[in-house]
Amino acid sequence: MTTATSTSTTKDRPQDAEDTYTPTAESLQSVLAPGERPPRPSALSASLTFGWRSMLKIKHVPEQLFDVTVFPIMMTLMFTYLFGGALAGSTAEYLQYLLPGIMVMSVVMTTMYTGVAVNTDISKGIFDRFRTLPVWRPAAMVGYLLGDMLRYALASVVILVVGLILGYRPDGGVFGVTAAILLLIGFSFAFSWIWTMFGLLLRSEKSVMGVSMMVLFPLTFLSNILVEPETMPGWLQAFVDVSPVTHLVAAARGLMDGNTDTGEIGWVLVASAVLIAVFGTLTMRLYNRK
Repeated sequence: MTTATSTSTTKDRPQDAEDTYTPTAESLQSVLAPGERPPRPSALSASLTFGWRSMLKIKHVPEQLFDVTVFPIMMTLMFTYLFGGALAGSTAEYLQYLLPGIMVMSVVMTTMYTGVAVNTDISKGIFDRFRTLPVWRPAAMVGYLLGDMLRYALASVVILVVGLILGYRPDGGVFGVTAAILLLIGFSFAFSWIWTMFGLLLRSEKSVMGVSMMVLFPLTFLSNILVEPETMPGWLQAFVDVSPVTHLVAAARGLMDGNTDTGEIGWVLVASAVLIAVFGTLTMRLYNRK
């Protein structure tokens, strides 16, 4: 009886620690990749990889392109036919003035979605994985902006095509239009760093969108996009004259009209560099502490 009980107890108890599997050097070597460890990717390579990831998200969720296709078309048609006759006497004449401004408005307002995308990835825990990767730290943030540059270019081309169909004729030719679009994309890249900072700082994507719209609406509408600042009250002109959007529109309009204003272009380039230096630094500090 005692022997049977002892045997039953021996069968029921867990295996001893000495019976657990201990990996050997030979078994570990068999599952490891042969050869030397691959080199660490460069900053450019890592940034381009994260940028490609942003573009792949559009492939799986094509609805993300609505804000750079449907929205610009709607804005161009609405403002052209709503204000053209009242402000310029004809829609065709007003379109020559309006289209560069509408292009700037549509692209600059699209920049807020960079912060929304950053905040969404943080809430899903994806950034925790990014932080563990042996890559250049800012690569994830730069990747978002590189991916969105494709969206900025697409919005610009859509507006230009719609304008050409409606009768817009840029006196600056292909060179002037291309230079204006590149200047706009460059400024939007720098301006997007503001929203990456808010994407890291705020708790939800709705908060990011709310703060962005509070800044973007007065910044774009209180400018020279729709009308000349000379028609505004003096106190409002003081704000419009120092607005970065006003200088960007003036530079883009000059390039597309064939009247290149080097002063406005230089102002935009300097402002872009300052935005990257200030908000890029703040963004990375928040990212490292997140």
